[in-house]
Amino acid sequence: MPGDMQSVRPLSPLMVYEPPQNEWKALGVVSLTVQTPTSSNFTPPDMQPPPPPSRWRTPEFLFYGVAFLIVVPYMVKVPYDLSNESNPNFYKISPRLQDGWLFGRRVDNSDAQYRSFRSNIPSLLALSTVHLISGRLYSRVARFLSNDPERDVSENSSRPSRIPFLLIFSMLMLAGLHGTSALKILVILAANYWIAMLKIPALTWVFNGIVLFTSNWYEGFRFGAVHGALASLDSIPGFYPRWHISFNITMLRLLSFNMDYYWAAKGTLVTEPSSTMTHKQRRAISHPLELYSFTNFLVYTLYPALYIAGPIMGFNDFVWQLRRPQRVNGSNRVPFPTAYALRFLACFLTLEVILHMMYVVAIKDTRSWHGLSPLQLSMVGFWNLIVVWMKLLIPWRFFRLWALADGIDPPENMVRCMANNYSAMGFWRSWHRSYNLWVIRYIYIPLGGSTHVLRNTLIVFSFVALWHDLSFKLLAWGWLISLFVIPEVLAGSIVSRSKVGQYVTRFESASNGIIFPLVRR
Repeated sequence: MPGDMQSVRPLSPLMVYEPPQNEWKALGVVSLTVQTPTSSNFTPPDMQPPPPPSRWRTPEFLFYGVAFLIVVPYMVKVPYDLSNESNPNFYKISPRLQDGWLFGRRVDNSDAQYRSFRSNIPSLLALSTVHLISGRLYSRVARFLSNDPERDVSENSSRPSRIPFLLIFSMLMLAGLHGTSALKILVILAANYWIAMLKIPALTWVFNGIVLFTSNWYEGFRFGAVHGALASLDSIPGFYPRWHISFNITMLRLLSFNMDYYWAAKGTLVTEPSSTMTHKQRRAISHPLELYSFTNFLVYTLYPALYIAGPIMGFNDFVWQLRRPQRVNGSNRVPFPTAYALRFLACFLTLEVILHMMYVVAIKDTRSWHGLSPLQLSMVGFWNLIVVWMKLLIPWRFFRLWALADGIDPPENMVRCMANNYSAMGFWRSWHRSYNLWVIRYIYIPLGGSTHVLRNTLIVFSFVALWHDLSFKLLAWGWLISLFVIPEVLAGSIVSRSKVGQYVTRFESASNGIIFPLVRR
């Protein structure tokens, strides 16, 4: 593992500090929002600080309440009025609308990315149900054959019997999704594993960079381009033939496995902790080298619940959860993951209501803003950002819910709304949180962490840009983001809460911070 995992204390703006459980002050991004149920976020009552005095009945909060009752409904009314036939530009957006199922209205299903997920929800529900039910049947059969039919999987300290099932199911799902292109993916995985065994980190990064670039350039490769005799293989595309579109997610797992294996082979074996492991411990503590096998590598890379879109988790974390299942803390009233499923359903229905009541995506796509006032334009832009946030949050929560139901606890993405980030770095840390944690572990810390914060910030955002899209436009975007972030980093190192006072920090700094990221997006 990287030597500075402990020596470089992650207090720079890019990083999320996860303190030991005996520390009260949680600086992680989860502590900035509603508690995200995880397997290790419980703080004992005797370690919790006394709550601050309530401000609910103060004049300050009474003013907030009145403002909320007036402003927020009006923010809803403006785009709703633009989504009715009384809007002179309605004839432009009408072709983009489809028959809906709420309130007798049509639905704005014009966003291609969310439309793809929304139309495939029945298939995804069927796939996840088959995976979960067959997995439980397999576990029962395995326990019966091991002459321990009464053993509870949730109490099992190790689940090696799951590996064969996960491998078989993952292979079948891969073939169903990509058809014969599954062979291409398996060749890439085999080559990556061979490179991992060489223990040359630079070769790992170069290889994955080349694969990412060439697969996008040649749009996933075609067998017929290799040899005419193989052209018939291209006629079996599978349900999702464009495997290269989501390969950037897979690439992160390939890099994670290779680097985790390299650090495990380079370092000394750490004694396994006996208590419940935190997310940070599961990421950082290596396994015995024999567990970095090709079978475990395939199971991790192709794990059904997280294969398509994440969230992203490291190899060490994944295998620890197979070896030592974690109990995920939920509500005292509603068992987990039932509570998480209800949260997902609430988010899904909220977006459905928005898409049925506000046709802001169609207005944006058809440029139907002629004659709109500045207020109307701002509300079209604001609600488009809300839709962007929710169209990413919902798929990520669906796949995380699938994993949680299977006993795997990946990091939560989107732990904040797009409208309640009070700084550019806060937005970065909480938007694609699992990706941020991956970048910190495999790029930021190995490069020196906060000891070279400006240089490493530029490198990180350059990688983030190219990972999203191999184009100069996105690379320039990454550099511009760095320019926006660096002043905040410098200001944060100079001005602290104690210097500027609680009032200024809480109101003026927060309001400036929330407006700036919104305007920048």
